[in-house]
Amino acid sequence: MKIGMIGCGQVGAASVYASVLRGVGTEWVLVDRHHDLAVAQAEDILHATPFATPILVRAGDFTDLAGAGIVMIAAGAAQKPGETRLDLLKRNADIFADMIPRILDAAPQAILLIASNPVDVMTHMVSSIAAKTHGIPPERVIGSGTILDTARFRSLLGSHLGVSSHSIHAYVLGEHGDSEVLHWSEATVGNLHLVDFANQVGTPVTEEVRQRIDEGVRRAAYNIIKGKGATWFGIGAGMARLAQAIIRDENKVITCSVPTANIAPHLGLVSLSFPRIISAKGVVHTLYPSLNDAEKTALIHSADILASAIADIGL
Repeated sequence: MKIGMIGCGQVGAASVYASVLRGVGTEWVLVDRHHDLAVAQAEDILHATPFATPILVRAGDFTDLAGAGIVMIAAGAAQKPGETRLDLLKRNADIFADMIPRILDAAPQAILLIASNPVDVMTHMVSSIAAKTHGIPPERVIGSGTILDTARFRSLLGSHLGVSSHSIHAYVLGEHGDSEVLHWSEATVGNLHLVDFANQVGTPVTEEVRQRIDEGVRRAAYNIIKGKGATWFGIGAGMARLAQAIIRDENKVITCSVPTANIAPHLGLVSLSFPRIISAKGVVHTLYPSLNDAEKTALIHSADILASAIADIGL
């Protein structure tokens, strides 16, 4: 499958690189407003293909996206000094209002995968624009959402328990951001509840452990940004995994963000993360996990924050 990448900064480049190493796609077209950057990233990644999978990687323009089955978007304006989050959102709204129709004019059958932050609001924006201009259903516009937060949660749990993160089923719900909800109450390891497994292997999940892991997941981006300025490897791998699930028609359960209804009686559509089944059609089912009272309250709070941000930019 031909795949496009819009935005060739660190996140965009890491997403393409991770995909190439996993053998995801048969051809990649990189598009950036700074064409020289797209050319340089494409050439650098192409030089890695002899060590991985022989995939064509090249720079191009929007018209070169013709025939793409997936287009990833990691573009967007950077926040200026003194600029509010809402100001940034409004500037990105103008950029995306021009960009999304150009993508879909060239590749009307593509599934759009969004990595641009704040990803839940940007996903809602892209879904709205794509529906209005090209009639694209919401299941074909997928934000990375909490795919990375879920990976962080499982990674930290695995380290504490002394077990592979691949054996852990635990999800992060809601916003990709400070209000995200770690779904502790139904987390499992193998076929055992988290608490039972932890007790059997002698690594109890105490309140102190929960707080440490919660902080580690919730503050991960801040810690990484403090050390190197931005995060890109984790989300790049997450974007590659989403694309792989689509290309292979896996029906894989992944936490990701799409417009979602019925979160609370007072809320309309809000883009946020739940576990979703991903296939060649995009999102085919949303799963609603059982939550305890504290998790329900936290999830509604998270949805309220996102609904307010979405309303502020007129969506």
